[in-house]
Amino acid sequence: MEIKQEKLWLSLIVLSVITTTVLGEFGGPLLKGFYKESCPLAEEIVKHNVEVAVLKDPRMAASLLRLQFHDCFVLGCDASVLLDTHGDMVSEKQATPNVNSLRGFEVIDYIKYLLEDACPLTVSCSDILTMAARDSVFLRGGPWWEVLLGRRDSLKASFAGANQFIPAPNSSLDSLINNFKQQGLNIQDLIALSGAHTIGKARCVSFKQRIVQPNMEQTFYVDEFKRQSTFRRVLRSQCKDSSRDNELSPLDIKTPTYFDNHYYTNLLEGKGLLISDNVLVTEDHEGEIFRKVWEYAVDQDLFFKDFVESMLKMGSINVLTGIEGEIRENCRFVNI
Repeated sequence: MEIKQEKLWLSLIVLSVITTTVLGEFGGPLLKGFYKESCPLAEEIVKHNVEVAVLKDPRMAASLLRLQFHDCFVLGCDASVLLDTHGDMVSEKQATPNVNSLRGFEVIDYIKYLLEDACPLTVSCSDILTMAARDSVFLRGGPWWEVLLGRRDSLKASFAGANQFIPAPNSSLDSLINNFKQQGLNIQDLIALSGAHTIGKARCVSFKQRIVQPNMEQTFYVDEFKRQSTFRRVLRSQCKDSSRDNELSPLDIKTPTYFDNHYYTNLLEGKGLLISDNVLVTEDHEGEIFRKVWEYAVDQDLFFKDFVESMLKMGSINVLTGIEGEIRENCRFVNI
């Protein structure tokens, strides 16, 4: 009996060693400096070309940051958002939240072209998205952080998932909380990551409902000079009919091209552009979210710290590593 038990324990130990070895080699975690040996200039190539793109078009910083959000919320951070329609697979680019809205694909294409020339089939498209998002934030005055790398690229896209899981600009607070929860993100992450709206622009069609419906505003100061009503009048004049649905307005009216904490002061003044921005304070009946919005509005360093933590957390959603997925040669298509 004792001999059998000894054999059983030995078998379990051997199995444990094999499992650990396999996981370490084929399904390991994301790492800092992942390309230090295999492609030492990878991060520098990404940073330089993001910088060139943002200098040409400052709005590109927000577009590249948004690409990572829309990628990670569908299937995980696997570059599925970059795939074009091919055969029976419909691209996520055609989904309602993305069509005629997502941009920056050409920037990613060019970076991938340069990386393939320097280190063929080494740097994944999903890692390019991660580095480009970090660099975009930093180049607009936001925090810098060391990204975790080692993702691989998906073999499929999810048109249905893009329509289902990407938060809509008119979402209620409950809807936003549930949406983030589905991704393993909590209320703290929702508040911090919403601060990405301190840069970028939105189309009239995305916030038209906010300016045509009465009594949608709530401010937390005495609007003695009627600045809130003036803000609404400006938006209404810009988006007065459907012919202007694609007109753009800054998400942060104060410092639209700088990554700072003014997004949160806008919320306190009732000047968040999207319904999904304003509900953070107007539908927060318990006051938990309002307190954090207030903290970020008065303490930019705190916002930056929490934003980085939430970006690292979001960037780890359902990642493919090891032998999962592939390293695409072209970010728009799976390898042949």
